[in-house]
Amino acid sequence: MRGLQANGGQLEWVEQPAQPLDSGQVRLSIKAAGLNRADLLQKAGMYPPPPGAPAVLGLECAGEVIETCGDTRWAVGDRVCGLLAGGGMAEEVVVDARHLLPVPEGFDWAQAGAIMEVFATAWLNVFELGAAKRGEKVLIHAGASGVGTAAIQLCHAMGNPCWVSLGSEEKLAQTRALGASGGVLRQQGISQLQDFGPFDVVLDPVGGSYAADHLDLLALDGRWVMIGLMGGREAKLDLAKVLVKRLQLTGSTLRTRSADFKADLLARMEQRLWPLFADGTLKPLVAGTYPFKAAEDAFAELAADKVVGKLVLVAE
Repeated sequence: MRGLQANGGQLEWVEQPAQPLDSGQVRLSIKAAGLNRADLLQKAGMYPPPPGAPAVLGLECAGEVIETCGDTRWAVGDRVCGLLAGGGMAEEVVVDARHLLPVPEGFDWAQAGAIMEVFATAWLNVFELGAAKRGEKVLIHAGASGVGTAAIQLCHAMGNPCWVSLGSEEKLAQTRALGASGGVLRQQGISQLQDFGPFDVVLDPVGGSYAADHLDLLALDGRWVMIGLMGGREAKLDLAKVLVKRLQLTGSTLRTRSADFKADLLARMEQRLWPLFADGTLKPLVAGTYPFKAAEDAFAELAADKVVGKLVLVAE
């Protein structure tokens, strides 16, 4: 079995023995794998896989069940999409059966490969940890990213007006088309978002460079959920604003969560979100596809920060 690994900042296909199945696991023949910024970080040596996770890149995939072990809901031939701690960019992968959901009706493999990581991240952090209630305002940074475009659609579906920060007028127009109420270009400073606030929930993959502004942008009892540190790990904050506004700051990562946590999260997502995929309310935004053999080109395009939505690697 071949899998795509990072070696000294380069991508390398590595032959490795097929992993045996334990009870409750499923083997997939991979048809598509979504590309995420976490994969760029792992390629650069800045985000090693958690203990026990495969060295193979890829935090989500879609594929066909080719083997099962023990009592699971899946059968050989089922079309599924999976949330992974690693291993999605390979010919096959072994997955906890609870970390799979059915491919929504009518979705092709590329669309199925672009669902799990971004919609799980957006749902968990805006609506579960961020506890966004209908009508509350949400601020989404990196609004044109995979997670950002998923979060915009979720907010639109759940009755939450949302605003974004991002890098170009073209991206802003595309996110408006998805349902964002408006936004600002990050190079002009996010303090301009005060014209649209205050915000009840902030989804923040940036961290340090935006931190002080959030204390002014958030509403009373606002929830600030930080999922990344693209803007650095240090910030100087006026804690009096945190106290007076009763603000909540939550740090959140999904990849290192327990198997049980992920299984419970996906069960809730299937109940709440899968009907919205079925009726067309939600749809992964696939910006482009690449064959697995052109993975370097896909990584380079994502690193150039021009993508709106997701890039997906597809099997030939």
